[in-house]
Amino acid sequence: MKVLVAGGAGYVGSVLTPLLLERGHDVAIADACWFGRHLPSGVPVIETELFALDEKRLGGYDAFVFIAGLSNDPMAEFDPALNFKQNAALPAYLAYCARLAGVRRFVYGSSCSIYGNTGDALCVEDSPTSCTYPYGVSKHQGELGAMLLSGPEYSVIALRQGTVNGHSPRMRFDLIVNTMYRSAVVDGRITVSHPDIWRPIIDVRDTAAAFALAVEAPEGLSGVFNVARDNFTVGQVAESIQGELRRLEGLDVPIENLNRPDPRNYRVDCSRARDVLGFNPRHDLASTVRSLHEHRAEYGDFTDDNLYNIRVFRKMQGGGE
Repeated sequence: MKVLVAGGAGYVGSVLTPLLLERGHDVAIADACWFGRHLPSGVPVIETELFALDEKRLGGYDAFVFIAGLSNDPMAEFDPALNFKQNAALPAYLAYCARLAGVRRFVYGSSCSIYGNTGDALCVEDSPTSCTYPYGVSKHQGELGAMLLSGPEYSVIALRQGTVNGHSPRMRFDLIVNTMYRSAVVDGRITVSHPDIWRPIIDVRDTAAAFALAVEAPEGLSGVFNVARDNFTVGQVAESIQGELRRLEGLDVPIENLNRPDPRNYRVDCSRARDVLGFNPRHDLASTVRSLHEHRAEYGDFTDDNLYNIRVFRKMQGGGE
């Protein structure tokens, strides 16, 4: 298939792109390249502000994958107006343009953040959403806008991703497992905001596999799917990293619990993605930690601003640190 990946130069896209190539697809990237390019040589990159894409520029593609926009809560809270443009309006607009252009499938990178604070409840795709913060609200709006356009001739699949972690050529250390790993090896301790808060966790390699499955799903299939490896409390994530570093390096890293409140607390059920898309994640928390550790020498200075999305974003917006 001929696939265009919007946001494909980012953290997930830098893992997804080579996977799609390995599976025989013809891949092009459309990206503003805020965080550089970390892609296989020869992959065409349309460096553009994504609102500049239109029906004419999207013609000829079989599938369009949207994994662009503002990627986390700090970015959304720093500039809520831009957050709603990039995460709500942009995917709806591009889904509309892609349909006009004759693209057969639109895959939207949604987020489990839309569930908000549901405590110990296990959320399925039809569960109520309760997010009240800019990032989660905007991701839900983008999902709704895209899904409204689905029809017999135009498949729309939304993947509600758990928190993504692990090594990527376009590396980030502002994600829960990655942040705790960095804290352990640099600061000699793992800091936990609140140990009892639930998060669905997924390795970036499994995230990429989920997007590939969505691209390759049977023609005409539309729907919303939770994708995660499993649900963990933040305390369990810290303990897993602590144990794996003890096994790998003999390090005995203490865990510091701050017990700060968090408006995000949710668990998800991923059986629909397993049953319909054939999604079976391969990487557990230990595998994710090993992937980080194996590439540790590549990260250089862990304080490099390019490893943290919000720092790059602030500089771009003239906000400094």
